[in-house]
Amino acid sequence: MSENQNLLAEQRRALILDEVRRRGGVRVNELTRKLNVSDMTVRRDLDALARQGVIEKVHGGAVPVVEASTHEPGFEAKSTLELTAKEDIARAAAAMAVPGSAIALSGGTTTYALAQHLLDVPDLTVVTNSVRVADVFHAAQRPGAPGGRPGAATVVLTGGVRTPSDSLVGPVADRAIAALHFDVLFLGVHGISVEAGLSTPNLAEAETNRRFVQSARRVVVVADHTKWGTVGLSSFAALDEVSTLVTDAGLPTGARAEIEEHLPGLLVAGGDDGPAEG
Repeated sequence: MSENQNLLAEQRRALILDEVRRRGGVRVNELTRKLNVSDMTVRRDLDALARQGVIEKVHGGAVPVVEASTHEPGFEAKSTLELTAKEDIARAAAAMAVPGSAIALSGGTTTYALAQHLLDVPDLTVVTNSVRVADVFHAAQRPGAPGGRPGAATVVLTGGVRTPSDSLVGPVADRAIAALHFDVLFLGVHGISVEAGLSTPNLAEAETNRRFVQSARRVVVVADHTKWGTVGLSSFAALDEVSTLVTDAGLPTGARAEIEEHLPGLLVAGGDDGPAEG
């Protein structure tokens, strides 16, 4: 059987994951016919998805892994997943930051990737509850640091109680955020769906994110394709509170259509044709 050269490995795995979640399980021979690839290719894809912890391999196929809605992976665990997608998203989202504006970045590995691209945007005021994000800007401002330049960002770290994902949450963070106003909030999420909106497994983080959303003129969610359809314990914003979702080319076509029905802006980053805005 000839290999289907039209799909990149990440796109193919996204389609497999969508099929597993939608149907509750698939067989290897079904995937070989659907994707027009070899049995060995499908098994390698299933191995990769199993290592990411999003499917469970069973005899002859795979079934979805159902995580508890309270499960919160640590920063290091999440930082190894969907690296290409996060880089594509970060590059596209950074182009939306206006020099001299006040922006907020929530915690998360995608906003961490975004922070590194924002170093080239001059005169930003950055408010964040992410220790990792703050470190990116602080490292760039140290004397003698590579890339140190005039117009470096002014960074405000909210304070608060640290979560497994290295976000600062709780009353201290909430009060700091509520007193401020941002032109744009770049928001990472644990899950996003039509029914639950934006959600997280951490109750305190949900409240802090809620304050972020309330203080922003514009909300830009940065989330790779695996976040669509995921639901955490606590919802903190409805989809109609989101201005734009920036995601990656691994998002299946069916999901794109559903998102466009509920969100005013969809920016799909990456792929051969570059960002595609809906």
